[in-house]
Amino acid sequence: MKPNKFIIEKQASVFRNENGLNLSEAISLKSLLLKLNVLTIYRPMSDIFSGMCLKDKSGHRFMLVNSNQPRGRQHFTIGHELYHLFVEENPTPHKCNPGNSKDYVEQCADMFASLLLMPENGIYQLIPEAELKSKRITMGTILRTEHYFSVSRSALLYRLLNLGIITKSKHEELTRIGVKASARGFGYDTSLYEPANEGLIIGDFGEKAR
Repeated sequence: MKPNKFIIEKQASVFRNENGLNLSEAISLKSLLLKLNVLTIYRPMSDIFSGMCLKDKSGHRFMLVNSNQPRGRQHFTIGHELYHLFVEENPTPHKCNPGNSKDYVEQCADMFASLLLMPENGIYQLIPEAELKSKRITMGTILRTEHYFSVSRSALLYRLLNLGIITKSKHEELTRIGVKASARGFGYDTSLYEPANEGLIIGDFGEKAR
């Protein structure tokens, strides 16, 4: 069984509405995690472990994110874990590696992260009409879009492919282009593609400890 795109799209829209976000803007995830009171800790872990989350019966929520992975990848992991914490009915603790599971719930979490972080309306607003018509998206547009939504190149290209904005052959062509090299060539900061946030704690842990 495959995830139902329409149901998950509705879940992502409801989540945005409940948290005061419109249906096109980028999300400041660190601010959102603070607002939702999700204690989030970044720690270096292996490549096959992107993150995990816990929710107890009293409503306390915890998230662990792999700081060894690039910042854009971390953002997708957070979106994935938000599905487990706020949408999934009975989440159970487990390690997550978004994009690499055949499990139905994990695929739902992946789709939720993609729809939440890169809303369709927001994407269309960033792509010039001529490029939409020709389906020839330029690297300048790719970079502007992935930096606006703070997502990885692979996550954005997969989203564009699913929306029919790019063809499969164009997707393959863009995938072969070096990410950091293209960013530097257009004057973009490359920190989105690099590991970050080691040791960072988001939440009121320090306040409670004090």
